[in-house]
Amino acid sequence: MVRRRPAPTPGFWSEQPGFFQRMGLGVSLTLGTGLAAVAMTGFLGISAMLPSSEAWSHPTASGGGGAVSTASEQQSLAGSGQQDPLGDNPLYRVGELGEVTCQVPELDQEDPASVEAFVHAVADCLDQAWSTYFAEAGMEFASPNRVYWYAAGHSPCGAFPTEGTAAFYCQANRGLYLGVEDIVAASGGTDEPEAYTFLLSHEYGHHVQGQSRILARFHSARAGVDQDKADELTRRNELQANCLGGVFLGAADESLGLGGRGRENILDDVGLRADRGGDHTHGSVENGRLWTAHGMDRRDPAACDTWDAPEELVR
Repeated sequence: MVRRRPAPTPGFWSEQPGFFQRMGLGVSLTLGTGLAAVAMTGFLGISAMLPSSEAWSHPTASGGGGAVSTASEQQSLAGSGQQDPLGDNPLYRVGELGEVTCQVPELDQEDPASVEAFVHAVADCLDQAWSTYFAEAGMEFASPNRVYWYAAGHSPCGAFPTEGTAAFYCQANRGLYLGVEDIVAASGGTDEPEAYTFLLSHEYGHHVQGQSRILARFHSARAGVDQDKADELTRRNELQANCLGGVFLGAADESLGLGGRGRENILDDVGLRADRGGDHTHGSVENGRLWTAHGMDRRDPAACDTWDAPEELVR
């Protein structure tokens, strides 16, 4: 879930009746494809704090620091012939996401039709990039259903909109839900297209987690634990989505023409959506920026294994 960033704009939710829904590949309509996003340098200090991708991709039997699975859970998975979807996932074994070429239209954030066309083009790009990657990993993949709303509605995960949420992913129906006008209001009406590209790539990151069985394992691990542990797991989940979104952005940076300024705009937007006050579910400003930047730099999902990361990197 990407949360609303602080914005002075009143009247957050649209009053326009109805909402538009388009189904993704593998549902009822065949969508066109494209490809999309951002790059980064000077990450040596952060990378030194992070375990190597190879070490994270193939954890030892004793597990890494901060690992979610207990020894008994890992033993159970080993006994059943299954891998641990969190720390040892086929998604982590392919290497970098190849260069992505996106063709997106100009964005007029004051025109809902322009916003919708823009996010559809980015979503086409995400579909093609991740479906190709999953095929290389030998994993099944179905593109998410796209549900773009203009007014209140219902999903299998509950009613929308809700306070502070302009977009979300619902695993129950593989639904990528996005308020066409709400994301603009939630982003303070910015005319910077990369803010919307990041928001969509983050939510798509949750779909990547769902398709690779990470989400199912996350929900299982969170069941029955105390609030502090549940919050920690949620932060690991959200920060991984940041990183996976960054992987896509790094692979598509040239075609999107983001450059250094676009990168900084994205990282600033990440910081605005981080934890504040008593909320501890999305991670600190520093860690939100760290994982997003790490994904953009490495362009490799193996670099996004937040589940085995040290606790200080997921606070």
